[in-house]
Amino acid sequence: MTRRFKVLVVLVVLLLIAAGGLVVAWARHDDREPVTILGTWTGEQAEQFKAVLRDFGIPFRYQGTAAQREVLLSKVQSGEPPDIVIMPGIGELAEYADQNRLKPLNGLYDPRQYGAPWNATGTVSSSVYWVPVKADLKSIVWYRQGEKPADSPAPLRSWCVGMGDDGASGWPGTDWIEDLVLQRAGPAVYEKWALGTGDTQWWRSSAVRSAWQAWAGLLGQDRTRARHALLTDHRGAPDSDGLLFDGWGGCGLEHQGSFARSFYKGEAPGADLTDSAPLLPGGGPVRAHEVTGDFAALFSGRSEARELVRRLASKEGQQEWARSADFFSANRQVTPRNHEVDHKIATRLREGPRCLDASDVMAPAVRDAFYEAVLQTIARVAAGQDPAVAGLLRDVQRVQDAQGTPSRAAPRTVCSPR
Repeated sequence: MTRRFKVLVVLVVLLLIAAGGLVVAWARHDDREPVTILGTWTGEQAEQFKAVLRDFGIPFRYQGTAAQREVLLSKVQSGEPPDIVIMPGIGELAEYADQNRLKPLNGLYDPRQYGAPWNATGTVSSSVYWVPVKADLKSIVWYRQGEKPADSPAPLRSWCVGMGDDGASGWPGTDWIEDLVLQRAGPAVYEKWALGTGDTQWWRSSAVRSAWQAWAGLLGQDRTRARHALLTDHRGAPDSDGLLFDGWGGCGLEHQGSFARSFYKGEAPGADLTDSAPLLPGGGPVRAHEVTGDFAALFSGRSEARELVRRLASKEGQQEWARSADFFSANRQVTPRNHEVDHKIATRLREGPRCLDASDVMAPAVRDAFYEAVLQTIARVAAGQDPAVAGLLRDVQRVQDAQGTPSRAAPRTVCSPR
């Protein structure tokens, strides 16, 4: 063997060793236990979310389901909760925090980047247990471009309404009630009702009762449409472009959040929005906007899970996601896309009084009673019966009264100061 050949062999061996070292390093990287994430996004929204996560370089496994509450409860009870859960239900997260199942997020993000009502901390605990990683606007009405409605109350025949949902049927109806309470009574009353604060039995108050009766009166204009709403999925049929573009019975308005564009699929560019207040029963000026969010919380203290939340909540992580379609951030440093409809949504999400979705803030038992009361109202109206609003609200108030001591992790506030 010549010296030159020996040198060549040594070099090859060294390269193989080096390459082997790289292979081992990458194998170790690939063999890291993935961070498990449970969320509500499926389809295109899930793919957009996963695309953002891949750029973080942290192995993950994402599960999206519309029946998130049931899936999460099952995982928690079996002792195998996800590392991270992303959900709109602050009230539900507060209960898990009270059970010491959630890990604090203190220090993982800069709360100064998030204004009220997004960054509220607990009433007793100084720990923060969730951070909004996606924001959506409510108190709006979608319509087909070129068919903008007049600024006056719309009859039931104009509304595209569906109450069905895989895991929480009835919530679209709670959005109607919440918006009516907010626009009629204002943010201060709305916040007390959502949090259940003070000595007032808010479910039996005139503010909530009159809003509920106004909604029942709207449904009573057409029993057939009320029945159709009860039996229709809020996203429309699986092969459709959403309720607005189904146009059942000639409807052309949909009281739905900014996330509705994901239901409209290929028709989404043809949808526009306006404030809901003038179109609601009774009409009136815009008092505030209801907003909702998807909040990330940690069931695990794993460093990889903490790092993923840190990256996702950062200005850079939120900005990356904002480049995707139909995404808005509660982070005030994130710039939305330069699109007319996006600009309308982003402006309302950051300016003027804003209040978190009331049912999302409520304790799960109260929220579920709220959903049930909504469905009973529609069913009774569709059957030509008295909706018996006072009795339904009395029953929900009883559930509220049975909750006892407020959660230590519940938010202090629901509405922004202005």
